[in-house]
Amino acid sequence: MGLSALLFAFILQVSPASASSDAPAPVRVGVAGLVHGHVGWILGREDYGDIEIVGIAEADRALAEQHAARFEFDMGLVYPTVEEMIEATKPEALTVFSNIYDHLAITEAAAARGVHVMVEKPLAISLDHAERMKMVADSAGIHLLTNYETTWYPSVHYAKEVLPSLGDLRKMVVRDGHPGPIEIGVGEEFSSWLLTEEKNGGGAITDFGCYGANLITWFMDGQRPESVTAVTQIFKPEAPYGQVDDEATIIVTYPSAQGIIQASWNWPFNRKDMDVYGTEGFVYATNATEGVIGLPDTPSRPFEVPPRVAPYDDPFAFMAAVVRGHTDPEGSLSSLPINMVAVEILDAAVRSAKSGKTVWFD
Repeated sequence: MGLSALLFAFILQVSPASASSDAPAPVRVGVAGLVHGHVGWILGREDYGDIEIVGIAEADRALAEQHAARFEFDMGLVYPTVEEMIEATKPEALTVFSNIYDHLAITEAAAARGVHVMVEKPLAISLDHAERMKMVADSAGIHLLTNYETTWYPSVHYAKEVLPSLGDLRKMVVRDGHPGPIEIGVGEEFSSWLLTEEKNGGGAITDFGCYGANLITWFMDGQRPESVTAVTQIFKPEAPYGQVDDEATIIVTYPSAQGIIQASWNWPFNRKDMDVYGTEGFVYATNATEGVIGLPDTPSRPFEVPPRVAPYDDPFAFMAAVVRGHTDPEGSLSSLPINMVAVEILDAAVRSAKSGKTVWFD
């Protein structure tokens, strides 16, 4: 998948070496679902000694067998339900690779058993689901994290670090997408729910709009916006498209700043890039490690950022550090407060696009 594949290779290169014999026991991890295309991120991950996959929950036996053959895991790890997997294997945390609608039920099952959760982006299909997930997580005292590919981009964190040098923050433009799920060859188990509002919450507006909602909220330090306005279009009415939008633009306003999210299944290439503009300068993050920066009285110049240090270079290393109490997720791109606001933005964007009206926040 272009940039995603490059990032995956990059993470494998820079992740910490295997744990020494005196290192703490790895975090016991369960994988909930195999229908999300990003599941290869954990199934194909090299063993660094920080996590151990102790169980996999997947009702589709044939799909599980396909993944077992590809990633060489024992089918004895596979259980038909999340509940059975948790009871049998006693994981400390779940990584969730289901459709987005099922995030709520899986989180409820995990919370009832005191198991921490990390879902693939976005946190939830709707604000209602997100609020219910937060309620059970808070009640059970478990961590509830959200994983985005861009969270591990060094260029993203560089942009946040230099933000004070840019003056007052005025505009953020986040572009994410690719030529389309079918065009890039996603599996049928992924596209069958990704192209439905019921299981995904929308099309490109959810699949790629969530990146911008997450990043913009983080740059605004968790602040809720004043308003959200969204426009969606369907440029691919033919099957299997046509059920959901494939083109979306979301405008998010704050008292002194604006965010623009461009989410698309129609880009002629894969992209995850963003601009951040202040009153005195700008940063353009062109990919995971590179970009251009312009500062006051200084000619614009390219930059390249070195890899982030463990455990901030990999979702599963980060999750393990959080579970062990070595890292506080508060304020991070993965944190629950940031992602509650991100879902609130997405929820408002979907309603705005349907109604043709701006959604104002209280």
